[in-house]
Amino acid sequence: MAKDYYGILGVAKGASEDEIKKAFRTIAHKHHPDKGGDEKKFKEASEAYTVLSDKKKRAQYDTFGQYHAGGAQGRQGGFSGPEGFDFSQFSQQFGGQGGFSFNGQEFDMGDIFGEFFGRNGGAAGHAQARGRDVSIDIELSFKESVFGVERRVLVSKLGACDTCGGSGAKEGSKMVSCKTCNGRGEIRETRSTFFGSFTTARACPTCHGRTQIPETPCAKCRGAGIAQRQEEIRIAVPAGVSDGEMVRMPGHGEAIQGGTAGDLYIKLHVRDDTRFAREGHNLVTVLPIKLTEALLGAARAVPTLEGEASVIVPAGVAHGAIIRVRGMGVPYGRGNRGDLLVRIEIELPKKLSKTAHELVEKLKQEGL
Repeated sequence: MAKDYYGILGVAKGASEDEIKKAFRTIAHKHHPDKGGDEKKFKEASEAYTVLSDKKKRAQYDTFGQYHAGGAQGRQGGFSGPEGFDFSQFSQQFGGQGGFSFNGQEFDMGDIFGEFFGRNGGAAGHAQARGRDVSIDIELSFKESVFGVERRVLVSKLGACDTCGGSGAKEGSKMVSCKTCNGRGEIRETRSTFFGSFTTARACPTCHGRTQIPETPCAKCRGAGIAQRQEEIRIAVPAGVSDGEMVRMPGHGEAIQGGTAGDLYIKLHVRDDTRFAREGHNLVTVLPIKLTEALLGAARAVPTLEGEASVIVPAGVAHGAIIRVRGMGVPYGRGNRGDLLVRIEIELPKKLSKTAHELVEKLKQEGL
């Protein structure tokens, strides 16, 4: 059953933005959990305000009686803010300049609610760090783009230290508990605000969330576990790729202390082939034939990516006609493959000999 957001805030359906803000502010002050209020009512009011303070969300709610677009509902379990809540907008709506004054003290609503709920709309905490993504370009021949290829490339980036294997410890040295965070991997900070005291957590700056540090640091990486290095990476380019396509290799980007490595992005550049063009899973090639071959038919050899194939040009073939060679195109799926399309181009002679001219005249007389 859809919730009555107007009823939760105690306003009419046609209430103005100012009336909705005022109603929410009153409930937020009265029912905030840290002030001994009703946590359930505070969460409901926050959810209602998230929807009704946004014109698009409010229009959807007014039309359908509910809002589903990824974030009007509060998270289950524990006290947290509604997903998708923009605290910077919330701050501006309350104070114009992002805050308000109480007993001579200035408060920033964006900071207060952002600290309490977490900057991304979830519970307070620290996100795991992630290394930078790395991008490289490689060039492929037309044939390699069709059938796929394996390439090995040297990439210069931050990676696991090859001396200590990424542990950050000198060989023979052990890991000990971090004294800065007492082995917790995070630092907790308490901040006093208008609504009470809020505790937030961030990754320990000493161990970077690993909870341990080397007793004796590695001389090369100085205990970081990462260092600038050249790494040979095997790239398996799949069959059937196109020019400009991007291949992503998760975890092959730059490493970072106490976090996960970024990704490696490979942009593919395919060289043109004068003999072939691609149309989906099919390859297209052109076969020039003489006028006599078009009239009488002929057996001809055509190029493929795997050598030559023989095709039969039927008598009376038209200019631009297509002869299909099955299974000689681009591989796709499991064991499937496109076709080779041979487009006929009839080459007309630019100059006729006297004998040829007489023969053509005879054909003309026969209505051909």
